Amino acid sequence: MNAPDCSSPGEENSRVMWGLFRRRPCLVPTWRGLLLLLLVLLVVIGVGVQGIHPFLASNDPVREGLLVMEGWAPDYALTEALTELRSNRFEKVYVAGGPLEWGAPLSEYRTYAERGAAVFLKWGLATNQVQAVPTPPTRQDRTYASALALKRWWLEHGLTPRNVQLISVGPHARRSRLLYQKALGKDVNVGITSVPDQDYDPEQWWRSSAGVRSVIDESVAYLYAKLFFHPPPR
Repeated sequence: MNAPDCSSPGEENSRVMWGLFRRRPCLVPTWRGLLLLLLVLLVVIGVGVQGIHPFLASNDPVREGLLVMEGWAPDYALTEALTELRSNRFEKVYVAGGPLEWGAPLSEYRTYAERGAAVFLKWGLATNQVQAVPTPPTRQDRTYASALALKRWWLEHGLTPRNVQLISVGPHARRSRLLYQKALGKDVNVGITSVPDQDYDPEQWWRSSAGVRSVIDESVAYLYAKLFFHPPPR
């Protein structure tokens, strides 16, 4: 079977730059085609703007197992952990987090984990209901490092959870769940609850500079964690 002839009349005359390139006819859109492409682009952007925040601020909780709170979260997010602890089958909340980034010399607490645990105790939880698990200082992948610190603590204390319920804030939730899953392994089911960020309206995040920064930052960070982050061998 002969190959199709893609040549055009006057092909030899269409060669330019010492025969390295050829001129070829090409399709260009009409104004109707440009309008259609513009409408399709606007629809895609609109769907993306509406859908990106719910995607990042995912909610897929489990109702039993071990409860984990990210200690850097604001107080209104800690109340969600308190509610989860009292309304489900959780006996204790584990608070994860690394060194405080602001005001540590003025605080009696040196890590977000210790500070978060202290808040729970102030709210009336017993000492056997709260456990701070500080994360060692690290320059990168701090969420993953927090999950590893929790895993080591559980192993040292003879705990082998099958379900872990993680509580995070806003669009950080999906990335947190992904990194905890990478750290804890496939045998552990990691559930997630995303507490709405009170710095902006999640349904109109694009109207706030805080919302735009949060969504853009977490979108980039999630793509990095999903596509390029590979846990170092342990």
